[in-house]
Amino acid sequence: MAGETKGKRIDETVVAMRLAEAFRRHGVDHVFGQSIPSAFHLAAPHVGIRQIVYRTENAGGTMAVGYARVTRKVGVVTAQNGPAATLLVRPLAEALKASVPMVALVQDVARSQTDKNAFQEFDHLRLFDSCAKWVRRIEDASRIDDYVDMAFVAATSGRPGPAVLIVPVDLLIEAAGPAPLVPRKNQYGMAPLDRPTPDAAAIATAARLLAEAKAPLVIAGGGVHGSDASAELVRLQETFHLPVATTVMGKGTVSEHHPLSLGVVGYFMGEGGRSRDLRPLIDNADVVLLIGNRTNQNGTDSWSLYPNAATFIHLDVDPMEIGRNYEAVRLVGDARRGIRALGEAMAGLDLSRRVAARPAIEATIAAARAGWESLTARVRTQDAVPIRPERVMAVIDAALTPETIVTTDASYSSIWAANYLTAAEAGARFITPRGLAGLGWGLPLAIGASLARPGAPVITIVGDGGFGHVWSELETLKRLDLPVITIVLNNQILGYQKDSEDALYGEHTDAVYFAPVDHAKIAEACGIRGIRVEDGAALAGVLAEALASGKPAVIDVLTDSGAQPPVTVYAGKFASPF
Repeated sequence: MAGETKGKRIDETVVAMRLAEAFRRHGVDHVFGQSIPSAFHLAAPHVGIRQIVYRTENAGGTMAVGYARVTRKVGVVTAQNGPAATLLVRPLAEALKASVPMVALVQDVARSQTDKNAFQEFDHLRLFDSCAKWVRRIEDASRIDDYVDMAFVAATSGRPGPAVLIVPVDLLIEAAGPAPLVPRKNQYGMAPLDRPTPDAAAIATAARLLAEAKAPLVIAGGGVHGSDASAELVRLQETFHLPVATTVMGKGTVSEHHPLSLGVVGYFMGEGGRSRDLRPLIDNADVVLLIGNRTNQNGTDSWSLYPNAATFIHLDVDPMEIGRNYEAVRLVGDARRGIRALGEAMAGLDLSRRVAARPAIEATIAAARAGWESLTARVRTQDAVPIRPERVMAVIDAALTPETIVTTDASYSSIWAANYLTAAEAGARFITPRGLAGLGWGLPLAIGASLARPGAPVITIVGDGGFGHVWSELETLKRLDLPVITIVLNNQILGYQKDSEDALYGEHTDAVYFAPVDHAKIAEACGIRGIRVEDGAALAGVLAEALASGKPAVIDVLTDSGAQPPVTVYAGKFASPF
């Protein structure tokens, strides 16, 4: 650790302690980090901050993402300068795209060694500029509180996202100077920091459009979870008779059992897609209310799903997202405040059209659900060898409780979960990496989520391709002794890559194949119970036992490599399992 003074004691007089105190003031009680910045981690326990030690920085950052998405508190991750810092780019980029409040504390070389090719010196300001909302390097001990406050405000205000604080190693052990005469009291560690209400005239226009529409539709995104606005959305849906669909990140904002809930819509509404037969409700919508919805490629099926002739209303805290892909009535503000204001405005309008339309909408949704259940019944219940992923999802779905948190890896894991697991209650949490959708994030997200909600059952669904990125974090899971159940869909291929190549080119590269791996034995090598399941009939009992144990476990399920989820562009490319 270049530039650090040997034998310097970390006490209340040094900057590291002042820094830890500032973080604690903003509600930080968990920090994901290895040993560096050592001075900070030595100081942090003295103010009530627990260090969660990861094995790799990219996984540690993703743990912070999972923690923040469950709590809406700022997830804090630390790293050393140089190669360790570069590994934070992935999770910070995910947080930036998915609107997750984070602060990364990165140690830098000593100030006197800057631009001298010190050990692992790197230009961190340029490194993080593309993947963070705000990046600063602290140079002066007297500005610690200023910069920490700014970092947390950046993370939690407006559209939440990651902020980065870079601290030279010598500054951490410098004398902090006298404490301020008036200690700071403000806390900025919970998102959303501010809750602006959209313009009243725009709210009135939107309310009138929804009340008078022939066929309105709400499509809720992850911004509803980020604003903790599920209760308000439920009231809007029920009181004003509005059908609600969600994006993958918005899954769980309303109950998927509600008679006006379409479920998840997007790029997987092909044969076997849970919401496939509800596409006419989208095609025929004349007014579409988007809430906390980025209108991204996957959520809109490459911008082909949403009806071009509809009038759009877009409620979002980020003004740049409104109108990005669909010209809309602009409701710039917090989702909770905006939904509440819409409800208040609609309450004074004639809702007879909404009341009259409701029975037909409910009948359409009920028929579509029944049709999906009938179509998929065989693949969801048969105990074939190898096991169909739909069968695995059915077993998981039956085991879910209102307290269960589900995380997934990217790729097929997210799609299977979005289609075949049910958000039985509003507020249910399904944490998927939909910012950049990188592989290897399911297990770290689960660790962060478990720490965020102690005692809650957590199930993570991963493919063998993604899981291979983070086997090392099984040691972390064992050390923390968290009740996380990892279900590996082990088909010995990169399924999405192989199937996409086959669909696009009629052939696939050699890179999609893996040698056989026994993930149960990897778990056992780390001291975690590992179970290999080859027959679907055994899975329910194995999962129930693992959940009842309150201990971590890895269930390695040998799944059918020929199973494709209902990705729309696959239509006609593969044999139907139905």
